[in-house]
Amino acid sequence: MPDVTAAPQTVLSAYTTLRLGGPAGTLTVATETDQVVATVRNATEDGRPLLVLAGGSNVVIGDEGFDGTVLLLRTRGVRVVEEHADSVVLRVAAGEPWDDLVAYTVEQGLSGIECLSGIPGSAGATPIQNVGAYGQEVAHTIVAVHAYDRETRTLRVMPPAECGFAYRASVFKHSDRYVVVEVDFRLARSAESAPIRYAELARHLGVEAGDRVPLQQARDTVRKLREQKGMVLDADDRDTWSVGSFFTNPVVGADEWAALGLDAPHWPGEDGTVKIPAAWLIERAGFGKGFAGDGVAISTKHTLALTNRGTGTTEALLRLARTVRDGVRERFGVELHPEPVLINCAL
Repeated sequence: MPDVTAAPQTVLSAYTTLRLGGPAGTLTVATETDQVVATVRNATEDGRPLLVLAGGSNVVIGDEGFDGTVLLLRTRGVRVVEEHADSVVLRVAAGEPWDDLVAYTVEQGLSGIECLSGIPGSAGATPIQNVGAYGQEVAHTIVAVHAYDRETRTLRVMPPAECGFAYRASVFKHSDRYVVVEVDFRLARSAESAPIRYAELARHLGVEAGDRVPLQQARDTVRKLREQKGMVLDADDRDTWSVGSFFTNPVVGADEWAALGLDAPHWPGEDGTVKIPAAWLIERAGFGKGFAGDGVAISTKHTLALTNRGTGTTEALLRLARTVRDGVRERFGVELHPEPVLINCAL
């Protein structure tokens, strides 16, 4: 097995989309699955804290860094493992850049993740967060997650029923038991998108909810919408120096929703719950686009993104997040929860 190599920098801000985070204890790069497993196994046996980073797009790392083993996941690969008349199953390495994968599926005439275009990060991170946008979630297409189980020290193939997928959550989030190494996606053989379910996207496409459009049109439109909101990475645009949406949309029970008495946009769930847009709450609690802290600010393009303006620190970002969270709680009695994983820091 090739040796795992040292990374060129040990300051973790170099590996996060926020460009924040202090030093690592040790930082290594793995380009093969067996390197990933060996590094994780060694850290586990040594009792050393472990942090796995790929795209670094959904993580907030403290200014003190991470005094343990940091593994940079740089595995690559997409291959067909099942073929059917109307679908295929792709097995994707965890380190494969997500938007590159989406572009590939669109080019190959495979439908199911086209509305997740422009999302930063890696394929292996998507089941952890159950990434979703514009009416699609990866849970809709994932048929298996291949993960190294640090408790049993074995590689497991986990079907969706074992993954605990929920709104922006799974069994992999906030747990260091599993390290995702590959993900299987079942995609339809189709030159057209899955039915368009998100109202904003349907409007921009000029179609009705439930209609289909050419895959490339769906991808291009989603990317354009995300770019307008500062949600596509651009090194020259500080509005994209973020983790995307910092807070999840609150989900409340029907009775709580009725008690709140809000004249707000909302989405009813199948289980009687109600999802409230966090951006609406934040704006009406007095925190508009561009609301600034010390070297950090709410994006000038999207209220849900908290950004590093180039001179920020993790603690400054968290102070801003606390201010927003507490302001929404005081104004509406609704609690906002962070979407990214917080490492060596807390709200």
